[in-house]
Parts: sequence; C-alpha cells; structure tokens
Amino acid sequence: MRADTTYRGMTVTDNINNLLLEHLKAIRADVASLKADLKEAIVRMGRVEVSLSGLRRDMAHADEGLAEQSVRIDRISERIERIERRLDLA
Repeated sequence: MRADTTYRGMTVTDNINNLLLEHLKAIRADVASLKADLKEAIVRMGRVEVSLSGLRRDMAHADEGLAEQSVRIDRISERIERIERRLDLA
C-alpha cells in the first residue's frame, strides 16, 4: 500500500475529504435556502389564488346585476310598447 503524501500534518485524502465536506455543506445551505424560497412562493401563490377567486366572484355578481338590469329593461320596453299600442302611437 502506498502512503498518502502529507501537507501541514494532513494527508491528501484528508484534504480532499475536507474539501468535499465543505462543498456538501454549501450545497445543503443552498438547498435549505431554496426550500425556504419555495415555501414562500407557495404561500404567495395561495394568496394569488384567493384573490383571483374573489375577482371571479365579483365579476359573477356584476354579471348577475347586468342580467337583472337587462330583464328590467326588457319589461319596461314591453310596457312601453303596450302603452304605445293602446294610444295608437306605434
């Protein structure tokens, strides 16, 4: 077996292992940061979905109001036509 070369009291293998551990620690920190960012994005997306559903509800109520007004206008038009026929204005 061949002995590892030493540098400042550490073998090359120790230096490589330490370098790998440092890289793994950095990767873990990055992954933890990404997880936190993803959780925040999920919460924000949920808020957007709630807001969007509120807008859809408001639009549905507005459409309902327009439909009611349209029905009222149709009834008024019918009444006006009947009045005009009775008065022979048409």
